[in-house]
Amino acid sequence: MGEIRVGTCSWTDRALVSSGWYPAGRRDAEGRLRHYATQFPVAEVDSTYYGLPSTRNSLLWTDRTPEGFRFDVKAFSLLTGHPTRPEALPAELRPALARQRGRTGIDPGLLDDVWDRYSAALEPLRASGRLGTLVFQFPHRLVPGRPGVEFLRRCRERAAGWPMAVEFRHPGWWREEQVDATTALLTELDTAAVAVDMVQTLPSSVPPVVRVTTPELALVRFHGRNSAWGTGSKEERFRHSYTPEELSEWTPRVREMAERAREVHVLFNNCCGDAAVRAAQSMRHLLGLS
Repeated sequence: MGEIRVGTCSWTDRALVSSGWYPAGRRDAEGRLRHYATQFPVAEVDSTYYGLPSTRNSLLWTDRTPEGFRFDVKAFSLLTGHPTRPEALPAELRPALARQRGRTGIDPGLLDDVWDRYSAALEPLRASGRLGTLVFQFPHRLVPGRPGVEFLRRCRERAAGWPMAVEFRHPGWWREEQVDATTALLTELDTAAVAVDMVQTLPSSVPPVVRVTTPELALVRFHGRNSAWGTGSKEERFRHSYTPEELSEWTPRVREMAERAREVHVLFNNCCGDAAVRAAQSMRHLLGLS
């Protein structure tokens, strides 16, 4: 039976910090992470999607967490094909990004340079055993088909030697007619499939399909079940308080994943106030972890 770790997709979210969940004296950057790590054994780093990480932060995160803690780190937006602000790049790379305007795809040389900086900054996490996986969340426009598969293969080649997990935002990857092919592809690439929980009433809803595609890790991300997904503000999209009944739907699935993977990470992304930490605590209780 693999180890099940439950946590949240951010420990620095502004709404969480202002909710009062962090005790007095633990609300600065160091105190927040040290306190969080006493409550949960895993956290997702989402700031690395918006900007390149730094070696300094990786060293600080390592120092402020106990041995065995895990960080799942979001891939930088340019690496996953998302729109990226020039300001998110180091000044010397911005002209290369500007030259991509109007072109299809991004220059592989620029992506290689970005990857080298991204991965070098995360090396302290990997060296200390703190790195869980890199989470590549692909945009809705990455659809099943040859171009999408080729893009995914290039991403995996670039990240060779690193643990990698993939979350698709286009539902077609996990629809009935495609699910076996997607599972086979991710298995071939030794890449973990990210299962998702989200509202299921929208055309963009990704089915809650569970597939274990690497023996090292399985991952579930809970986005909440708000029907404003895709249209509302961030607060509206992710505002949801999970009920015990909703979480209980997942407990047998999570245990099944743990029978096939050495670690299972269950992460809550319903980041509105303290809803994510409350859901994570409830899930730990339902799974008999606390």
